[in-house]
Amino acid sequence: MKLSNKAKKWIRATLVRSIKTVAETALAIIGSNTFGITDVDWLGLLSTCLLSGVITILTCIKGLPEVG
Repeated sequence: MKLSNKAKKWIRATLVRSIKTVAETALAIIGSNTFGITDVDWLGLLSTCLLSGVITILTCIKGLPEVG
């Protein structure tokens, strides 16, 4: 199955947006209420970051203005 150029652009833009969202979520969680690297709830961080990535992908299904 060959993907169209528009589909390739959508996948690339969605992945970039998801990765950025996951990174922003991690920064927000690590930056709040932690005093050191051992104070981070790593399992909670991973869970929240993955959820934010999935939500971003689902939001992108609605449409990406960059791909339009």
